[in-house]
Amino acid sequence: MNQTRTSIFQRPVWVVVFALTAAIAWGWAFPLIKVGFSAFGITADMTGSKMLFAGIRFAAAGLIVLSVARSTGRSFKLGKTGDWRFLLAFALMNTTLHYFFFYIGMSHSEGSRAAILNSLSTFLVVLLACACFKSDRLTTRKILGCTVGFSGILTLNLGGAESGQFTWLGDGMIILNAICSALSGLMTRGLSRRIDVFVGTGYSLTIGGLLLILPGLALGGTLPHVNVLGIVCLLLLIAISAVGFALYNKLLSLNPVGRVAIYNSLIPVVGTVTSCLCLGETFHLKYALAGGLAALGIYIINKGNNS
Repeated sequence: MNQTRTSIFQRPVWVVVFALTAAIAWGWAFPLIKVGFSAFGITADMTGSKMLFAGIRFAAAGLIVLSVARSTGRSFKLGKTGDWRFLLAFALMNTTLHYFFFYIGMSHSEGSRAAILNSLSTFLVVLLACACFKSDRLTTRKILGCTVGFSGILTLNLGGAESGQFTWLGDGMIILNAICSALSGLMTRGLSRRIDVFVGTGYSLTIGGLLLILPGLALGGTLPHVNVLGIVCLLLLIAISAVGFALYNKLLSLNPVGRVAIYNSLIPVVGTVTSCLCLGETFHLKYALAGGLAALGIYIINKGNNS
């Protein structure tokens, strides 16, 4: 029997369980990053410290994934010399650039707003997959879903300044983060052809994390006030990265993008609710509208269509 057909990561029930686990975990990352910044005393102008904080998180998560991969006997073999170049490019896109933009954006934006805006990556990956892969066709449903989703993101900028408006250092960085997320999602298929996905994920997190730590230190980055709350937030974020990326990348490598992406509709919902509850942020009515439209857009794209 073909091994891929019997993989637990392709069984419908487990696809739901694993995808939901990753989505809910990533939703909690938004308030945890903000709380971590505050606990460690990292302010908006401390770029080096933000890079160091992010780098420690991802390098540690990568080492955990690699350790689990080694203990379960997974192959660490890369086929060709060029595969290392692809792995490095994946690490830069999936971790270094992705989270450099994300951490900068999070320090200049409310967690609830960033959670909704981050859903842009889901619509981008759907459109880019249609452009790059013959197996992903651009259908009327996908066009409608992306239109609804994009309208939800645009809704964030309705109202006056007191309800939040576009900023380059906040929203602009989150948009760049979403673009990196979408591109790395597409690159996951290429990763799976070159190396075991768990091993590749571990390498990308570790290498990408180190490529954040080194320039972070060069820019004078520190964790000014090390304390229990900050360490707990960092440990939770490490766990979220290790579990989330390992599960999500494996699912993407074995299933159509749409079948997995539908569960990302929970990320802006979880991120918005947890940010308002944990950070005391004001819950604007337009957040509910924007989050609802983003979730509806992802649902429309995937309803009855797994390609």
